Amino acid sequence: MTPRITFIAAACLLAGGAAFAQMPPPPPGGPVPPAPIAATPEAGTITVSGRAQQWLINPNGEADGLLLSDGTQVAFPPHLSAAVMQMLKPGETVQVSGWRAPNVPVVRAQTLVANGRSVTDQPPTPGMAPPPPRESGALSAMTAGGRIARLLYTDRGDVHGVMLEDKTIVRFPPHIGAAYGAQLQPGAPLHARGWGTRGAQGAALEATSLGQSADTVREVFSGPGLEPAPPVGGPRGPRGRGPVPPAPVMPLPAPNPAS
Repeated sequence: MTPRITFIAAACLLAGGAAFAQMPPPPPGGPVPPAPIAATPEAGTITVSGRAQQWLINPNGEADGLLLSDGTQVAFPPHLSAAVMQMLKPGETVQVSGWRAPNVPVVRAQTLVANGRSVTDQPPTPGMAPPPPRESGALSAMTAGGRIARLLYTDRGDVHGVMLEDKTIVRFPPHIGAAYGAQLQPGAPLHARGWGTRGAQGAALEATSLGQSADTVREVFSGPGLEPAPPVGGPRGPRGRGPVPPAPVMPLPAPNPAS
């Protein structure tokens, strides 16, 4: 009886294995797993601490980030700007709890603690009206130029600006940062024209034109409204606008002629 039982069991296992091997793969066109994004509360928070080196200012003159002396960029929403700047000054130590962005030195702050005080990013209360937008008249036409000191990232890990060696911040949307790609590197020259503010905490502008020098800048936005420049001709898109063309690539310096 034992050999027969063993034979039957082996046959069942072989049949089951064959049936498993013959199961068709998942049909094509099924749901694609989402790309990884910045860490979320479900993934757990981290805590970092360090010396505050410089405010990261947006073109409206508000702090929406902080650069630590070790190069870590701390991101927080601009509505916390006043509270964080009252609590902390560059040169002082801050402790930050939040979530780290993927593959870049950015921490999205949930709570910042310094000088015995803390500021926490609270979710908006349902039904609460958002703060009124800043009037465009507060922005001024600006230019900036120099070499790139460091790249600035969103809390999703996308490049959305640079800091020049003179500490001026040049901002642009992530798709512009992706389009310019490898040309936005520390040490590379950059010239920008746009709209922003200059004050005691620093200078920042939203770039409407970018290039490696004042002579090579090319327009990427159309003006103080910071709307993408509409294309010439072609089908019209939503709200009467055409599709947004890809950002032009900054021209590279011409190679030296062979000697």
